[in-house]
Amino acid sequence: MALLEVENLSIDLGEFHLRDINLTVEKGDYLTVIGPTGAGKSILLEAIAGFYPLRSGRITLNSRDVTNLPPEKRGISIVYQDFVLFPHLSVFDNIAFGLRKVERDKEKVKGEVEHIAEELHISHLLHRKPGTLSGGEQQRVAIARALVVRPKVLLMDEPFSALDEKTREKLRKLVKSVIAEYNTTVIHVTHDFEDVFALATRVAVMKDGRLVQVGTPDEVFSRPKVDFVAGFVGTNVLKGEVIGKDGSLTLISVGGVVLKTADEAKGKAVLSLRPENVLLARDPGLCSAQNVIKVRVGRIERRGHVLWVHLDGKIKLKAVITPNAAEILGVKEGEELYAMFKASALKVIA
Repeated sequence: MALLEVENLSIDLGEFHLRDINLTVEKGDYLTVIGPTGAGKSILLEAIAGFYPLRSGRITLNSRDVTNLPPEKRGISIVYQDFVLFPHLSVFDNIAFGLRKVERDKEKVKGEVEHIAEELHISHLLHRKPGTLSGGEQQRVAIARALVVRPKVLLMDEPFSALDEKTREKLRKLVKSVIAEYNTTVIHVTHDFEDVFALATRVAVMKDGRLVQVGTPDEVFSRPKVDFVAGFVGTNVLKGEVIGKDGSLTLISVGGVVLKTADEAKGKAVLSLRPENVLLARDPGLCSAQNVIKVRVGRIERRGHVLWVHLDGKIKLKAVITPNAAEILGVKEGEELYAMFKASALKVIA
């Protein structure tokens, strides 16, 4: 049975609308919500929390209709990117703030606060004020405050975006372990695909106030249902026609190039290929991949700690490589290389 169900949810904010949102979240899910700026991700989160009246629709939690309940009655906690801590209270009192409203036993409150602080490695900070902490420390305090009340659902809105890359990586690992211990169900809005790959069991993609695809990370990133999703998540989308079989593999002609896929297909086919599954080499004999294409390096983009390489040829592709790999290969704009990928990496999506 679903823990959280959002049925036909619509919200009218004048300049922006959420339309016909249907979403089911199972207990223990870690759902990341992605989409371009202005897609309505944060508004969806706050609607679930109870901050906006619905134009239509219903929200149920544990089979209980919470559509018209105020936020504090829903059993939902929310964490924002800017921490929202009480500056005049100690870390201990910040974490204990919500818990004290539902638990009168001071020793129990103390024990719960100390336990979550230990799990998030902030026990040594309990006497401090938020203004004396780093951004990563403040966010751990905010997460501790949200989790200590043991919410049915934890909502997080870009919780790591204000942090540096190294701190984000550490906090992801901490959050993953603590979420598992508390058996918490999470809905996490993010722009960072690293959050998806490190944490998510499911992904929802939003555009213009609507959900356009929900599935596992592999389904969304490797088998996008619509062109928008494919473009947003950076998947290569290829269109071709089935021309035969090679043993268990399907042969598909794409732009005059014959490609092999492990998927079954007939007639015209739409294929997807993740950029990180495209290998680059100067010698095509160095790899056992079934698909080998001669390409010319076009534009090279730096995105975080990786390079996105745009490849031109009979088929246009994008590949993701590390700067170190690019240096070893001597990848430069205008260079001719071979793009290679396994048949199992080429997915038939339509």
